[in-house]
Amino acid sequence: MKRILIVTGQSGSGKSSALQVLEDLGYYCIDNLPLALLPEIVEKLDRENNLELLALGVDVRSTRADLQEFDQVFHALQRHGSVDIIYLTTQDQELIARFSASRRPHPLSSRFKSLNECIQEEKSLLLPIQMRSTVHIDTTDKSVHDLKHVLLTKLGQADNLILILQSFGFKHGIPLDADYVFDVRHLPNPHWDLELRRFSGLDEPVQKFLEQSPETEEMFTDIYHFLDKWLPAFSAGHRHYMTVSIGCTGGQHRSVYIVDRLKKALEAKWSIQVLHREMKHWS
Repeated sequence: MKRILIVTGQSGSGKSSALQVLEDLGYYCIDNLPLALLPEIVEKLDRENNLELLALGVDVRSTRADLQEFDQVFHALQRHGSVDIIYLTTQDQELIARFSASRRPHPLSSRFKSLNECIQEEKSLLLPIQMRSTVHIDTTDKSVHDLKHVLLTKLGQADNLILILQSFGFKHGIPLDADYVFDVRHLPNPHWDLELRRFSGLDEPVQKFLEQSPETEEMFTDIYHFLDKWLPAFSAGHRHYMTVSIGCTGGQHRSVYIVDRLKKALEAKWSIQVLHREMKHWS
């Protein structure tokens, strides 16, 4: 395991939102486990899984004794990778307003009469962790989008949209998760050439066949220019993922070819994941 993040802070300050952001960034997230169990869990994950990014949510629901022994837990986790602590805090009046708006009880409400007492006690209990924090974020005036931007900046990661390029066959249904669907069934179909039928759009014989048609180049160029123009706007709008699906009849030749070319054309600018949905149907 290479990187471990401990995410903690005051209740209502945005810990759950921070963990969701980290999950979108590829972290394996665990929340609300007793603090004393974390070294054992991390050791098991490190031994049995090939995890490089792990985020652990810790809050005041751990016992007082566990919180006071945080230094021991911290040193035990360091045996499995670099450990950073993200501590989230919010001004008292904003926390009170958030709890009033959500009507959710504070985790310490069973022990104290007022919400302000809960907040002050929580600060005291979390002090051993706060003293070791390497990333401190005040979320008082921050939206979820602001929190994501601050996390990315402080963790040294770019706030880039992940583009998912998906090929599919219309005869198997349109993907429900697609943000955009492009239909390439009008392009010449290699399926009707018996010599090409067994290949896919990733194979050179099919690629050469399709590249003989001017329509293929025109269609690819139009889709490429659309994405190249509008992806920056989607990214600026705080989109985490954009799924662009390219469909032909069976999802083996034309759509696969276009997806492969788009990946090669766009991968210098964007993080790209490719999914050929009908690969299981290829013969």
